[in-house]
Amino acid sequence: MRSFLKDEKHLVRMAAIFLVGLLLFLIVRAFFIPKGFYEYGHFRTGALADNAARPMGFAGREACESCHPDIVDERKGSRHAAIACEACHGALAKHADDPVGLKPTRPDAKKICLVCHRQDVAKPKTFKQVNPQEHMGSEPCNACHKPHHPEMA
Repeated sequence: MRSFLKDEKHLVRMAAIFLVGLLLFLIVRAFFIPKGFYEYGHFRTGALADNAARPMGFAGREACESCHPDIVDERKGSRHAAIACEACHGALAKHADDPVGLKPTRPDAKKICLVCHRQDVAKPKTFKQVNPQEHMGSEPCNACHKPHHPEMA
């Protein structure tokens, strides 16, 4: 039994280091984890109220359609008719509030179209998909397709 206890100083030091580390971990954890975290699952309870207090970023389809009826007419009968304007053009609440003062930039057709239409085995076969190198080469999509009614060349 004495042979086991000959290393007791080392064991006590190791246990002390372990306890100090555990104590530091608990202090740091209590300092960094916000109140309400994991109260109703793996999220912070106050996150919903924080997000609701943020300013609105999206204007909504009605705001776009009220000022751009020509685009509404152009999209009729298109596969893109059901897609929200801000899916391609980005959040436009600030533009809707001040249409003259804030002009949004046009999305780059070479990039934005491929977000949805690049070949991907996870997409249904009925969804139009293209291999960019084979289909368009160096040309942007809007060189051959109308963005709001891509079926019409």
